[in-house]
Amino acid sequence: MAERLNGVIRALETGRRIAFTSFIQAEVENAVSFAQSANDGVVFEMEHTPWDIRALREAMQFLLLRQKIAQAGSVACQMTPLVRIPPSGSEMNQWFAKQALDLGAYGIVWPRISTPEEAYNAVSACRYPRLRSAPLYEPAGLRGDAPMPAARYWGVSQQEYYKRADVWPLAPDGEVLVALMIEDTTAIENLEEIVRRVPGIGVLLVGEGDLTQELGCPRQYDNPELLRMMRHVREVAQAHDIPVGHPHVTGQNVERVIEEGYRFLMTFPKRDFSALDQGRALAGR
Repeated sequence: MAERLNGVIRALETGRRIAFTSFIQAEVENAVSFAQSANDGVVFEMEHTPWDIRALREAMQFLLLRQKIAQAGSVACQMTPLVRIPPSGSEMNQWFAKQALDLGAYGIVWPRISTPEEAYNAVSACRYPRLRSAPLYEPAGLRGDAPMPAARYWGVSQQEYYKRADVWPLAPDGEVLVALMIEDTTAIENLEEIVRRVPGIGVLLVGEGDLTQELGCPRQYDNPELLRMMRHVREVAQAHDIPVGHPHVTGQNVERVIEEGYRFLMTFPKRDFSALDQGRALAGR
C-alpha cells in the first residue's frame, strides 16, 4: 500500500486504533493553533455556521506547516482536515460534500443520517462514478470530476488522486473518510439495517445533543435512555468493525470513553482563562 495520507485513517488502522480530532470553526486563527496540536485531524464545523467556502479554503491552507511536512518526509498534511457539512441526511444535498472534497478535504461528517437511503447517498456523494461492471461499484458514485485543487492539496498527481480518492475501508487504499452522525431515534431503530446495507461507512459518530433534544432531556448526558442508545450504537458498530465516535471528550470522561470502546474521539477545544482568573484574583478584582 502507498504511504497513508489521511492521518485519521492512519490512526484508526494502527496502534490502539484510536483517532483524536476536534470540531473547530473555519477560521485562520483556529487552523494555526490546531495545526500545532497533537490531534490526528480536525473537523471544520460548518453545519451550525455559515457555509463559507472561501473561509474553509483559507483555513485549510493554514493547516499546512512546511517544517512538519519536511521533517516527516511526506507530502501529507500533518493535521488532516475533515468537514462537517450543513445539510441533514434527509436533504440529500451532495454538493456540499463535493465542494469540500474538491478543495482537498479528506472526509465528510454527515449530520443526522437516519435511514439506509440517506447513508447510501452520503457514501455515494464521496465517490467518483464507475461502470457497474467495475469492482466495488456500490454505493454508486455521484461526485463530479474536478480534482485539480484537491490533488495539489494532497501533493499528488491527478491520476494518483483518482486512485486514492475513494472511501475507506471499502477501498482499503482509500483516503476519504465518511462519518455518519447518528442523532435521532429513527437512526437508532434503523442502525443495523444501515450498516448491513451500506458499505463504505468509515465512522459512526453519536450525536448526543440532538438525541437528548428528542428525548426531552436537552444536554443531560447521563440520561439512562440516552446511555442505552449510545451503548446500542457501540454494539452495532463493533459487530461490524466500524469505529464509533464520541463528540464530547473531556479530561473528566476520556478514560471512560476509551474503556467503552470509542475510537474516534473529539476533544473539546476550550479556551484557557486560568491566567486571567489568577491575575484578577491577585489584583483584588
